[in-house]
Amino acid sequence: MDFPWVYGAFSVVLAYLIGSIPTAVWWGRAFHGIDVREHGSRNAGATNTFRVLGPRAGVPVLLLDVLKGFMPVRVLPNLSGLEVDGEAWMWFRVTLVLVTVLGHLYPVFAGFRGGKGVATSLGGVLAVHPGAALLCVGAFALVFILSRYVSLGSMTAAVTYPLAVVLVFHETSPVKVGFAVVLCLMVLYTHRQNIGRLWRGEENRLDLAGRNAGSP
Repeated sequence: MDFPWVYGAFSVVLAYLIGSIPTAVWWGRAFHGIDVREHGSRNAGATNTFRVLGPRAGVPVLLLDVLKGFMPVRVLPNLSGLEVDGEAWMWFRVTLVLVTVLGHLYPVFAGFRGGKGVATSLGGVLAVHPGAALLCVGAFALVFILSRYVSLGSMTAAVTYPLAVVLVFHETSPVKVGFAVVLCLMVLYTHRQNIGRLWRGEENRLDLAGRNAGSP
């Protein structure tokens, strides 16, 4: 079947708008009267929400950001009429993930000042490759528990994704492998400042209650 270009364009725009929902910003303003971008790391993501407002705000923001990444990829391709698991269908899905993550990074509803895209990326990966997503969550949890560095856990999870796709699940689709590599690089790019702080020993840790634990 030929690709439904009109529906595809509509879906891409919708995915970007869904990704652009600034969950951390809106939740902080609605329930706490605080713009999290003015506190902590000044990042509009779940980690800074944990840091500034604690787990009662951080947990729902995290779950909603994951849902943002999951729903467009899970729902929109199934309504396209494309052959499931066909090449066009796979391209469509991975494009929607990347566009949704870009929406989170550069949200039109929040002055293009978004988060780092980890939770939204996880949602997309859960829709595309749930087995690999679980391995990524495990890698994140292990590194975070040992170090209490959210950034290091996030980057470890990002690197785990393409490795798991190739080495564990023996994926041969160039689309899926390429997508895993691109998504990994996007997460590493958004954490470039964290890499510098980790190298200098200046990165802040986070305790399980969500409070900033300071530098080592």
